[in-house]
Amino acid sequence: MASYTEIAKQVIAAVGGVDNVQSVAHCATRLRIMVKDQTRIDKTAVETIEKVQGAFLNAGQYQIIFGTGTVNKVYEQAVLLGLPEATQAQQKAAANKQSHPLQRAIRTFGDVFVPLLPAIVATGLFMGLRGAITNDTVLGLFGTTAKAFSTSNAYTYSLILTDTAFAYFPALISWSAFRVFGGNPVIGLILGLMMVNPTLPNAWAVAAGDAKPLTFFGFISVVGYQSSVLPAFFVGLLGAKVEKKLHQLIPDVLDLLLVPFLTLTVMSMLALFVIGPIFHSIEMSVLIGTKYLLNLPFGLSGLIIGGLHQLIVVSGVHHIFNLLEAQLLAADGKDPFNAIITAAMTAQAGATLAVAVKTKDKKLKALAFPAALSAGLGITEPALFGINLRYGKPFLMGLLAGAAGGWLASLLHLAGAGFGITIIPGTLLYLNGQIVTYSLMVLSTTVLAFILTYCFGYQDETATVSAFVQPQRQTEPVVPATSEAPVTPEMIYSPLAGDLIPLENLEDPVFSSGAMGQGIAIKPSIEAVYAPVAGQVLVAFETGHAFAISSEAGAEILIHIGIDTVTMAGSGFELAVKVGDQVKVGDLIGRFDAKKIAAAGLDDVVMVVVTNTSAYQVVTVEASSQVTTGQSLLSLV
Repeated sequence: MASYTEIAKQVIAAVGGVDNVQSVAHCATRLRIMVKDQTRIDKTAVETIEKVQGAFLNAGQYQIIFGTGTVNKVYEQAVLLGLPEATQAQQKAAANKQSHPLQRAIRTFGDVFVPLLPAIVATGLFMGLRGAITNDTVLGLFGTTAKAFSTSNAYTYSLILTDTAFAYFPALISWSAFRVFGGNPVIGLILGLMMVNPTLPNAWAVAAGDAKPLTFFGFISVVGYQSSVLPAFFVGLLGAKVEKKLHQLIPDVLDLLLVPFLTLTVMSMLALFVIGPIFHSIEMSVLIGTKYLLNLPFGLSGLIIGGLHQLIVVSGVHHIFNLLEAQLLAADGKDPFNAIITAAMTAQAGATLAVAVKTKDKKLKALAFPAALSAGLGITEPALFGINLRYGKPFLMGLLAGAAGGWLASLLHLAGAGFGITIIPGTLLYLNGQIVTYSLMVLSTTVLAFILTYCFGYQDETATVSAFVQPQRQTEPVVPATSEAPVTPEMIYSPLAGDLIPLENLEDPVFSSGAMGQGIAIKPSIEAVYAPVAGQVLVAFETGHAFAISSEAGAEILIHIGIDTVTMAGSGFELAVKVGDQVKVGDLIGRFDAKKIAAAGLDDVVMVVVTNTSAYQVVTVEASSQVTTGQSLLSLV
């Protein structure tokens, strides 16, 4: 077994030597190296180094996954061997400079839109359910008709469920943009509400000819901006910057009085008279262009988008589709984009499933089956970065099948009642009379991808890591570290209170793939974390965002506060323990500030993972939808 010094030497040699390293840092599981020349990295050599569990490049930052505990020791030796240190904040700033401006811009769109997806998904489901029941066949079972139902209070209630999110969409976007760009989200919310104030002529009524726009200064036409996206986004962006500048200029004694007043005054005029009209026109042009593409004859739009979508996912800039889908839903009440990208994702799931079935490698099979299931639930990153891109040909077969599936979706005129969910969960968006054709498209695409990959895309004896596509996102799955210490059955208790979230539903595939180990995530309702077991603290990061504890019975538990919160460099976190401390169940180990995490645009969800999962036969979640501090959480047998 190689020493940590030897491992560090091998890492330095594989990344091009000390002179090719700008800085090195680490988080809970990954060694993060800023390199000067990416072409000098020997990726094959890196992956053969002992204890390396995966590696990928992101905007000049080469991330090598070692797992908890190990990464600290490799990092210490790497610094001793001459690699320059850097904080996570410094590395993030450097990485942003190396990112392409378009990538940074689209990633910012994603930061604004992702928190809004739950509301949009729920609205889409409501639309699908309403479409499923508002027909004479279904309503006849209840002794009524669609015409009679449309005049009932129940139908009015259904309109409330389906129309609210889109009617006030600019308010949601402006709120989120203020949050992302460092302003007061409540001011953003008020500005967004001003843009859809009922006093303004309704945009839909104006478009239908039932109302006339207001005219200001003799030439500026003003309407409400219901369902608009771009105007609200740029109002939020500029408004946050105006607010921050006013905080700098106005004395503290007058800050609370004048900053909100001036921000709302200036931005309300800009929103209604400048930003709104300009970007609404741009938005309409984007919508026209999108519809033109989607209306290409012979299913060409599905062929093109279905074949390219997962390549765009690999680039990490696919959040731009949120803008397009929101516009389509607002304009037409349906989203054909959803069906096409569902085909693209389904194809990658089918390709991964073929690898899982065909391989005789038990380790690969154990990784591929869960990745295929995750893809079937609409999370393709574990399948992409863990299997298909790794072996190359399965990814190509998935692209071919995705193009064919997208073509079929276009020919069948499939369109979702919402967006944000796909494949199996996405079925709920097609209950409005499309469920049979949707199921046919998904099944056909899966079978085609499976056959292509099984026959032409994968052979055990030739399976080598492909370097033709380098992932641009921090989503490389890892194989969980295992402990050689003897273990016995035990109970893991909840380190805090909150709502339970399955790991596979998380945004970070390092955890959602289950490769770090089995466990559960908790959306916290308190801001303190307590020891879930009695044992010794193995890891307690100075940044306060992650802890690892080895229990007296042998379990190794990782507690990770938030997704990518290492970039906050300790701001908003407080340590209550140090490495080597002995703790009992219920001892305080750390605190965090949920508001600061939200202000940084990050998720405060807490992951509780058994990193030596392979030492147990079964890891069972004992709690249901919610959990209290100290309640039984995971049983290990």
